[in-house]
Amino acid sequence: MADLTFRADLSDLEADFDVIAEDALTAVRPSAQAGAQVLYEEVLLRVPMSPNGHWFYGTAAKKAPPGQKRQFAYWFESGSLRRSIYQAYSKDHSGPALATYHISWRQADAPYAFMVEFGTATAPAHPFLRPAWDAKNVAAAEAMWAKFRELMKGAMS
Repeated sequence: MADLTFRADLSDLEADFDVIAEDALTAVRPSAQAGAQVLYEEVLLRVPMSPNGHWFYGTAAKKAPPGQKRQFAYWFESGSLRRSIYQAYSKDHSGPALATYHISWRQADAPYAFMVEFGTATAPAHPFLRPAWDAKNVAAAEAMWAKFRELMKGAMS
């Protein structure tokens, strides 16, 4: 009687999978940043910019006598909103297999940005964040996956 025995030793494969998983976790943050960079650059292209600078007028109830509002006006140089745009990694919204980047504006540098993006009762909106997302979210995802594949190429060989 003939006896055929087939034996497979996959003990080395488990170690290989551990290395691949570790490399994948290392690739998460740079991959997310590659996608965020595409969106960041599009936002910068779409931010409206006044040619000569502008005044920002407002009212605030803070630090005003009860029942009154404090009036204020600030001068902003042309391009101040564009210069306030930032891209930042968020530790609070990220984890080992998740990397989150925020693209927004620094409120202290452009306190009027919300009104530009969404408009007011008397001024129309000039959105730049949502249109940037609509135009480039697919390209951002493609950039993210391209970076991930590039970083994983060495791990998979």
